[in-house]
Amino acid sequence: MMPAGPGDDASRPPSVQSANSIQHVAVVIPAHNEEQHLERALTAVSCAADRVEAELPEVAVQVVVVLDGCTDRSPAVAARAAAGDPRYLLLPVSFGSVGKSRQAGVRAALENSTTRTQAGRAAAAHSLRGIWLANTDADSCVPPHWLVRQLELAALGFDVVLGTVQPDPHGMHHELLARWHARHAGTEDHSHVYGANLGVRASSYLAAGGFPGVDFDEDQALVHRLRDSGAGIVATDTTRVLTSGRTAGRAPHGFAAYLLALAQP
Repeated sequence: MMPAGPGDDASRPPSVQSANSIQHVAVVIPAHNEEQHLERALTAVSCAADRVEAELPEVAVQVVVVLDGCTDRSPAVAARAAAGDPRYLLLPVSFGSVGKSRQAGVRAALENSTTRTQAGRAAAAHSLRGIWLANTDADSCVPPHWLVRQLELAALGFDVVLGTVQPDPHGMHHELLARWHARHAGTEDHSHVYGANLGVRASSYLAAGGFPGVDFDEDQALVHRLRDSGAGIVATDTTRVLTSGRTAGRAPHGFAAYLLALAQP
């Protein structure tokens, strides 16, 4: 049975060790001109990575920040976060596309993780089931237990974890926030897909064809592919992520555009 609320530690299974356990987790974060939010986002991801290393020391953690066409101070912010932390990989690209950025981040993570976990092509391919790809956004703040909870669900046999998000109320009009909560009650088995809170087993990701190289709705498209491929999917509110409540975003037709539409009378 799934827990009743986010971060309910008492509901955790006694062990996440099983044939489905993960040996390597990679967090992929696309960023385009996010200097105002990126530091907090990376601090939260580092905290979640620290929690994995404390509770699951056998699991290696990597964080890939894809800096897509940044013209602000985002690269400097990311460089400060990565300084002295070998878990970080900064990947500058010039796609202007969140789908292509996620593709590149996952590709870089897999190249790094398969090299580190196994030697030889056949062994590396076999190890893909033990690699977890956790995706979030540069304007979002994951909870400390975010990765540990995803790995617990992976150990239960799930291939995909669809989490929830909650807009940051700071700066949001109270009527817009009320409209959001009226339409997005936090529940298990929800119907939502958010790139800011999405985890997938590497073997399932590749079998489904991965993220498409599109400018929006790449998360929706990936999950559609995963459903068609027969991946085991769980939708949970136990990994809720705080995301920006802005209505002017970086990706067309993205979360900010959805909030803007929701604000219309």
